[in-house]
Amino acid sequence: MKKSAAVLLGCVLVAGCGSGSTTEPGGKVVVNVNGQPPQTQAFDRKVFDEDVAEFEKQNPDIDLVPHEGFMDPKTFSAKLAGGQLEDVFYVYFTDPAALIARKQAADLTGYVKDVPHYGDLKQELKDVFTADGKVYGLPTANYTMGLLYSRTNFTKAGLDPNSPPKTWDEVRAAAKKLKDAGVTGFAEYSKSNQGGWHFTTWMKSVGGDIARKDGDTYKADFNNDKGREVLRRLKEMRWDDNSMGEKQLLEIGDVQNMMGAGQLGMYLAAPDNVAAIVNQFKGKYEDYGLAAIPEQKGTLLGGEGYMINPKASPEKIKAGLKWIQWKYLNPDRLEQNLQRYKDRGQPVGLPIPPIADIWTGEPRKKQEELKGKYATMPVQNFQAYVDGSEKTKGTLEPPQAQQVYAILDTVVQATLTNKDADHAALLKDAETKVNAVLAQVK
Repeated sequence: MKKSAAVLLGCVLVAGCGSGSTTEPGGKVVVNVNGQPPQTQAFDRKVFDEDVAEFEKQNPDIDLVPHEGFMDPKTFSAKLAGGQLEDVFYVYFTDPAALIARKQAADLTGYVKDVPHYGDLKQELKDVFTADGKVYGLPTANYTMGLLYSRTNFTKAGLDPNSPPKTWDEVRAAAKKLKDAGVTGFAEYSKSNQGGWHFTTWMKSVGGDIARKDGDTYKADFNNDKGREVLRRLKEMRWDDNSMGEKQLLEIGDVQNMMGAGQLGMYLAAPDNVAAIVNQFKGKYEDYGLAAIPEQKGTLLGGEGYMINPKASPEKIKAGLKWIQWKYLNPDRLEQNLQRYKDRGQPVGLPIPPIADIWTGEPRKKQEELKGKYATMPVQNFQAYVDGSEKTKGTLEPPQAQQVYAILDTVVQATLTNKDADHAALLKDAETKVNAVLAQVK
């Protein structure tokens, strides 16, 4: 794992990080990879560095050069043009489409047939990295949005914590009972672009979306019956039932704090929120449950993966794919990883790495069995979410997502702070503004 000064200096001064000579004098294939956690994330950094050392030991013909950091869209093109982009680079699910369109990622179609277990990955995740029948990357982790709830407050309100709401009508009914029991029944974000993010999740849950492809461009797709349904349901819980409480203009930290303090019944979230509440707000895993998104007509999909520098040689591509598969997509190492996490006091049981929800078939079955064996928390509390994710199609965020979310924030804010808000006018105004943003998408 330790690199000589000559190799590291050569990366900077001669070959850059993702181009130049394929091999070093000893005949090894040199592969620069990013995704190394910062030293402030001590556990994750230690695991990454241990994995680099183990991989190199098992593959003495490959020399990995790890780099801290992940994807930065602001500097990506400059790094690629300047030869400073790593051979193997991390991306969010929102990145691949644009990178593929700009030919900024290697075509891996002829290589993935040799990647073990590629066929067992969820198809919707592989689709993120596919265009015109060609493959440009590998997914390594994903999340979909579900319904996070307080089992403690459910019991307090006379609700069955083992039977969470499955529809928005059931969410509303549960929120009323939670309010009557003295807690906020349901909370929703509405600022810092997070209101628009969750409005998108609501739209997908009822079978709608935010944007649709119209020829070569995108158009807003929320000023319709689905959009009005979402705002109506928010209005009913906020104003008719008062089950969302008086305090609004919330964002994620506010809501996690409410849940950790035992003051909240439910909110929309991905599985990593459970760990955040436990770690940052002193909650307990046994006090929470996670269910599938209400209605299950769709949900927001996010995640991460890796792509390869378009300037990489065939040798680097093969070595890079070998690393990605070995570290991130390797059912054969799952038990070893779970044992390592458990032995070092890390939580095991949530559908987040090292138990990423990316598999189908036998790898998925094996993962679920091992998760139960090594769990440090009651995994049954989150089984409704895991089961629902198999049945609910996840789709990606809209183009120019953050700009779109900023516009939709105002729609959610008005609905939650003004009892007499004109939903039709709000949606029409937002549609005009979002269409102007989407018109810039190439």
